[in-house]
Amino acid sequence: MVSSSLLPVFLLPPSLRSQPLTLTLVHFQSSFPSPRPFVRNVAMPVLDRLWGPDFRIRDSSLTVGVYPDEPPGSRVWGPLRTPPVTCGGLPLTLELPALIRQLRAAWTARRRGTRGPERSEGSTWTEAVQDEAKEVKQDLENSIAHLEADGRLNAGHAGVLLAERRGSYPLIDLQLLKPSAQQGQVESGTRRKLKRLLSFQRYFHASRLLRGLVSHTPGSLHLLDDDYLGQAAHMLSKVDSWSFDIFLFDRLTNGNSLVTLMCHLFNVCGLIHHFQLDMVKLHRFLGLVQDDYHSHNPYHNAVHAADVTQAMYCYMKEPKLAEHLTPLDVFLGLMAAAAHDVDHPGVNQPFLIKTRHHLASLYQNTSVLESHHWRSTVGMLRESGLLSHLPADMSQDIEQQLGSIILATDISRQNEFLLLFREHLDNQDLDLQLASHRHFILQIALKCADVCNPCRDWELGRQWSERVCEEFYRQGDLERKLNLEISPLCDRQTDSVPAVQIGFISYIVEPLFDEWQRFTEPSLLSQLMMSNLHKNKARWGRLRCVHAPAETQAEEPEAEERDGGGEDIP
Repeated sequence: MVSSSLLPVFLLPPSLRSQPLTLTLVHFQSSFPSPRPFVRNVAMPVLDRLWGPDFRIRDSSLTVGVYPDEPPGSRVWGPLRTPPVTCGGLPLTLELPALIRQLRAAWTARRRGTRGPERSEGSTWTEAVQDEAKEVKQDLENSIAHLEADGRLNAGHAGVLLAERRGSYPLIDLQLLKPSAQQGQVESGTRRKLKRLLSFQRYFHASRLLRGLVSHTPGSLHLLDDDYLGQAAHMLSKVDSWSFDIFLFDRLTNGNSLVTLMCHLFNVCGLIHHFQLDMVKLHRFLGLVQDDYHSHNPYHNAVHAADVTQAMYCYMKEPKLAEHLTPLDVFLGLMAAAAHDVDHPGVNQPFLIKTRHHLASLYQNTSVLESHHWRSTVGMLRESGLLSHLPADMSQDIEQQLGSIILATDISRQNEFLLLFREHLDNQDLDLQLASHRHFILQIALKCADVCNPCRDWELGRQWSERVCEEFYRQGDLERKLNLEISPLCDRQTDSVPAVQIGFISYIVEPLFDEWQRFTEPSLLSQLMMSNLHKNKARWGRLRCVHAPAETQAEEPEAEERDGGGEDIP
């Protein structure tokens, strides 16, 4: 992308500094799969002191501006002494030095008469600029063709690019392009990924967050592309509401609920600035996490991860906890929530053990899935390089703490954590000034977020209940097909959704949230969750009566009345 309108004044002869001059602008519009050049002729005056501190040139596609809070000598601009320039949402900064050198060489050559017969000074410059613009245009076209053919960046260009942008420039991974042998068409899935990445680059490059600065507007949505504005942006303004509908949000974000939610939360929590995170690496890591969830799983998919992350954010905003959490605690809590079920196969640990799955052998039949979720997360962190700028001991500590929080979601360790939590509350010895105690509360908070579906509004909770039971039933169908013993709760012929939910609420959810309510003393959110929990349990009890066999229907209402409305356990 080059614009000859950026011609510095010191290159012009004195006689032309106040003359109108027709220049040729060569622009590249971002298009898919590769940019195509077009040329526009623009007449503009050439004035003394063109680059004054407050000077701006604007038209529909070209913007030249000076940011008063970032002087030309700042690290954002690096050694370049020119204002940041954008064209169609893409930066021109890297091409300016090469353009200036070429124009200077062209002017010197023409003054020495090495390019044909003498011409008038004005016509020489006009034609020189046009000729050089055409040459630069041809060079860029050749470079683009070279990049598309090789599938990688030129090493010299990449070196300058990383030096100037400190690793924050949104590089395009050209290996995403996989042309077919016959027509060179990009596969549809790869096309969507590349289009999303190009869109990310087109709109994020000018964000203050890309330059390591915090937005002046609290809760700003600089991290969200145009696809996510409108209703999705409105929903994110209420992301701390317990009635947040994650299913609607996933539809509004076109299936990118986890990436969009995490980008927004990292923004509003100030984590990008605090940890000096590279926005492109962050987006790449979150994309890896979201893609590694299996969309064909009815329950353990990326939408569940986004739902748990939103709940975790609500819990970390509890008054008793929020005032003690450090940025590292918030970072760990959100990351663990987003990745706690990554690459879940849709079956439980007993199934992996009895089928002698390689994961069961690898982790010696202990917290098999949770260990896999953690190790997968660590692998994606290292692949994306998200923490590569941090000291090695700090990044290793983050990885270990993430593992500790994720491993706490193992349902077989439920009683272990519940008894310890209850003991701390009975002794009133929880000191949130201590990092170890805050870490323990993050473990409990993630356990609560992971099983909080019965504490949501009925419509949301019902959808999750039906989804988790469908996933259980699919495992049961597979076990029946393999002539294996069908796992508890996995037989669609005998285990009804209401029965499964009543048992789940009574044995897992209710005991845990009773203690969480004690911990919050209780907060308004805890009271709301417990109210929803009791209402939903009673409603499942009534539905269980409808689905129960005829001979048990006479006994169930009596049990409901005796136990206070649906407290019976299957």
